[in-house]
Amino acid sequence: MLFQIFDAFKPRLHDSNSKVNQVALETMHKMIPLLKDNLSPVINMLIPAMVDNNLNSKNPGIYAAATNVIQALCQHLDNSLLLQPFCTKAQFLNGKAKQDLTEKLA
Repeated sequence: MLFQIFDAFKPRLHDSNSKVNQVALETMHKMIPLLKDNLSPVINMLIPAMVDNNLNSKNPGIYAAATNVIQALCQHLDNSLLLQPFCTKAQFLNGKAKQDLTEKLA
């Protein structure tokens, strides 16, 4: 069930319409504290969708929402669940996104 929900939700996290993208990130931010470690089965699918393009976005609303999502993940999920997906993404990011994710890893 969780996979079906997030398979449908994931494309909104990197939608070409910036308003849809931002609302999806803000919604994800609200869901993380509610779902917490129950997100573990889908975390490897969600992190790339939340990080790709969003942490390097020139749109301040999208960047802020993406940063808030990463912060919420760090606060509400077991850090061991985040280590591998964050490391993998940090290897292939550039610019501000790489810096932001590297700081979270540290």
